[in-house]
Amino acid sequence: MKEIELFAVSCLFDRMSEAAPLIQVILGPRQIGKTTTIQQFCERLKKKPYHSVSAEGVESPFWISEQWQKAKEHDAILIIDEIQKVPNWSEMIKKLWDEDKKRRKKTKCILLGSSSLSLNKGLSESLAGRFELIRMHHWGAQESKDLAKLSLEDFLVYGGYPGSYQFLKQKQRWVEFIRGSIIESVLGKDILLQAKVKSPALFRQAFYLLTSYPAQVVSYNKLLGQLQDKGNIDQIKYYIELLESAFLIKTIPKYSGGELRKKISSPKIIPMAPALSTFARLGRLDDYFMGHVFEAAVGAVLVKNMIDFFYWADGMYEVDFVLEYQNSLIAIEVKSGTNRTSVSLEKFARKFPQAKVLFIDKSNYLNFSNDPFAVLNQLI
Repeated sequence: MKEIELFAVSCLFDRMSEAAPLIQVILGPRQIGKTTTIQQFCERLKKKPYHSVSAEGVESPFWISEQWQKAKEHDAILIIDEIQKVPNWSEMIKKLWDEDKKRRKKTKCILLGSSSLSLNKGLSESLAGRFELIRMHHWGAQESKDLAKLSLEDFLVYGGYPGSYQFLKQKQRWVEFIRGSIIESVLGKDILLQAKVKSPALFRQAFYLLTSYPAQVVSYNKLLGQLQDKGNIDQIKYYIELLESAFLIKTIPKYSGGELRKKISSPKIIPMAPALSTFARLGRLDDYFMGHVFEAAVGAVLVKNMIDFFYWADGMYEVDFVLEYQNSLIAIEVKSGTNRTSVSLEKFARKFPQAKVLFIDKSNYLNFSNDPFAVLNQLI
């Protein structure tokens, strides 16, 4: 596979070229290119000094102070990976940053993390006004095509984690890489070591169950009934919150004509990469399941672009996605086949006659995923 320069490299280089940049925080899932971004960024620096370290296994915040001092001694850019692993990391970064500010000599700093739950708390409580966020996401269809020549059909089966693409000719090896190097690393290192979970076994069950329902509306009671161990609805909601914080899934609430009933509606599950749903049932991927995987891939595009959206349902009728965009109500219907008629859409249109309709199928998905705003703007 060829190497392509990731989009975050130029953004990071431009910001760090400023005289006194804010702390740059790169946030995103495991195994999607954060470390590669730093490697490419450092190559661009050429002879400019940098000090790059990982916080894996670090137990004291004073370690950060030591790394800060080393960078300062050489007027180097400080780069710390997995910063959320350090206890009280944000308080120490704040202390060092503010001390430098008083001395009018700031140390340029880049922080990387793979858990938004741990990072967001520290950023909001201690580092407000001192940082800029660079979000990185699972790889999309275009990036996967450019890097590994994945077709859209292959992307919908294997897509999301570029490190796994080297194993596409060895299917069982690909499955084991996704399970061991990605999922178990995220569940074990990013969540179970960072958050309080009473039953790790039940939590793992919940992950596999949730990702087996791509782009499907599933009630909390149904989820609870399918878990082998005892739990409760609050526990399931907490597990979902943890999985969302690690960028594995996103849950979408029901649209109720402008009223958001998030607490009482059953969620629609959006796994953030196709591979998260397909790896556990490779070889058993029927058209029905893959239709939902494709719908989830459309939902993931909306999530990555920070577009708020919902699903709509009324009895047996359901519209895939609904969004309020630029004062317009838009219904998105995802079609894995060629038929574009929908009784559900007709019912939705009668209830919301002002709504516009956008059909997404495999012929226009790539265009939509590359620039959803352009597609939405053209519609309205």
